[in-house]
Amino acid sequence: MTHRERFLMAINHEEPDRVPIDVWYTPEAEKKLLNYLGEDTEKLSLYAADGGYLPHLMDHDFLITRLGPCTSYYLKDTQEYYDEWGIKWRWIDTGTGNRYTEMVERPLANIKAPDEFTMPDFKDEKRYEESKKIIEKHGKEYGIMGEVSCTLFELAWYLRGLDKVLEDMVLNKDFLHAYLDKLLTWVWDAGAILIKMCIDVIWIGDDFGAQDRLLISPELFREFFKPRYDKLFSYLRSINPDIIFAFHTDGYNYPILKDLIDVGVNILNPVQPKSMDPAKLKKDFGKELTFWGTIDNQETMPFGTVEDVINETKLRLKTVAPGGGLILGPAHNVQPQVPIENIMAFYDTVKKFGTYPIKI
Repeated sequence: MTHRERFLMAINHEEPDRVPIDVWYTPEAEKKLLNYLGEDTEKLSLYAADGGYLPHLMDHDFLITRLGPCTSYYLKDTQEYYDEWGIKWRWIDTGTGNRYTEMVERPLANIKAPDEFTMPDFKDEKRYEESKKIIEKHGKEYGIMGEVSCTLFELAWYLRGLDKVLEDMVLNKDFLHAYLDKLLTWVWDAGAILIKMCIDVIWIGDDFGAQDRLLISPELFREFFKPRYDKLFSYLRSINPDIIFAFHTDGYNYPILKDLIDVGVNILNPVQPKSMDPAKLKKDFGKELTFWGTIDNQETMPFGTVEDVINETKLRLKTVAPGGGLILGPAHNVQPQVPIENIMAFYDTVKKFGTYPIKI
């Protein structure tokens, strides 16, 4: 069975030969694992449009090509830089072995009308050269996912500031509706081009969840975001009725999961188990959604023992994997302090116990 066949069967709620896997890494953690494996650490490219080197090495089942605002995070090595949206970024040393980039300047903080700014051109086909290469080179063997995350809600506050956008939802509704309509155009264009290139999955992403609650009310989500996702997904499905949609939103999102299903979301990511119980999600929404993630990256992976990792991985296989609908992996980027032994324990456990039918 090819990686692509395995990946698509699981999303279609069928049982392939084994549970598909996917693991994200920070650049520092990626380098640490490559060093451990005796591989060339110059091939750091997980966040590049070519899908990266490590997924091939570790037997992942799909590759990701990235476009849009999400590519700004590791865009340049200079201490400070501007991206094409006009956002100023700065590298921050966390003191934990990781460096992250943070936004330090919001270009649209003080605009009064959406016509005061110009959107980047996502109809320019030069943007898609690397995406085209990955599809042509690997599309028969691997599932190919086009990430266009930081799509609408996140992009709105990246450019304007979270406090401003939250105020706009209550005090400046007409402005916000027009502003979101304009922002939506980038992914409207990018999604259409990716689909015409025969991508398997469009990965939308907007974080609506905090650790134990939503960042905005379900009512505000339904007023400002649900109709736009519905319009976007309907348009993209008019190009390819079989296109699959993944949706990334961290944290607790239970009150809006039915809304995401309503607009056509097929895959939910990342399923943080300390925010939502994967077994309950499987019971309540397992017929509609594939769950991508589910392994705890807040405690188990960085601070647990090898036995903890094995036990949690086996628990997800037992409670979420039957019937398909699971892409297994840590719920977000593996950090550099995660022990190599824990990383390898995850992979080994999936390979040993993740074959169908699940027998744990």
